[in-house]
Amino acid sequence: MRTSPSGGGRAAVICGLGAWLPPRAVGNDELAARIDTSDEWIRSRTGIRTRHFVSPGMPTSRLATEAGARALASAGLETVDAVVLATTTPDRPCPATAPLVAHRLGLTGRPAFDVSAVCTGFLYALSTASGLIAAGSADSVLVIGADAFSTIVDPEERSTAVVFGDGAGAVVLRAGESAEPGAVGRVELGADGSLTDLITVRAGGSETRSTDVPPTRADAHFSMAGQEVFAHAVTRMAEASRTALADAGWRTEEVDRLVGHQANARILHAVGEQLDVPRDRIVIHLDKVGNTAAASIPLALAHGQSAGELLPGARVVLTAFGGGATWGATALTWPSLRTV
Repeated sequence: MRTSPSGGGRAAVICGLGAWLPPRAVGNDELAARIDTSDEWIRSRTGIRTRHFVSPGMPTSRLATEAGARALASAGLETVDAVVLATTTPDRPCPATAPLVAHRLGLTGRPAFDVSAVCTGFLYALSTASGLIAAGSADSVLVIGADAFSTIVDPEERSTAVVFGDGAGAVVLRAGESAEPGAVGRVELGADGSLTDLITVRAGGSETRSTDVPPTRADAHFSMAGQEVFAHAVTRMAEASRTALADAGWRTEEVDRLVGHQANARILHAVGEQLDVPRDRIVIHLDKVGNTAAASIPLALAHGQSAGELLPGARVVLTAFGGGATWGATALTWPSLRTV
């Protein structure tokens, strides 16, 4: 599925960027002290050296509010017409977390809603917000990706506890022209529900609550079939990226930066190989933050901007794969943004 227009006309343009990580940094050695693992094992398999965890009493809404405030400041705006929050770890099953975030940002009364597509969530939210602008329903939208996966992974399960971190990133979109730097191109999205069990938290929803069978410890925590996810992620991210490049009219050798979902360094390198994008053109941020799910891409964008890897005029491809299964990609020319 392709969303948002191509060619001339009204488009959504990125005009602000913000990110926030909870203060508590957790290195590999700290995890190795309580799990059967080691710094070398984690780094060799994931590329991760450290990640950030929320402190007690710090829900996803706090992360989202902090990142959203920074994105608004970057855009030089105090208000927007709508808020779209991508998350898999909402504060509560009901209601959505976005209205609370909007209220805390002084945006009470604006439409605000959550999008759930796990690690592809930011691209789904970006597409949705772009559609609001393209349709004329909004002139500006705050798009946030925020997750606190440390609250849903089993802290004793090595395969997941060492991979995930918490954080939030956000962009502000404004109405503009499709030829402008920062204009979001068509977003290639897809999903395959036959792969539901690859990435999941089984308990907590109507599936388990509609039965009289109590959930197990494993059911209550996040689980992932790592090897199968790896294969599907590489294939789908590469396919979606090729479609996004074709929509943009770019050749793979013209890509200046590939910003993929920061799940695993090996996945990112494999996608780069599929697309013939050299490793020095792949933005890597997961070594510092781990897999931050829906926050992954905007956090990587903020890192790339601050590190001088994303320069105005750079041709950038964004791509992700997540639970559902879901996947997506888009291409855009990087704009000049104010860093806050």
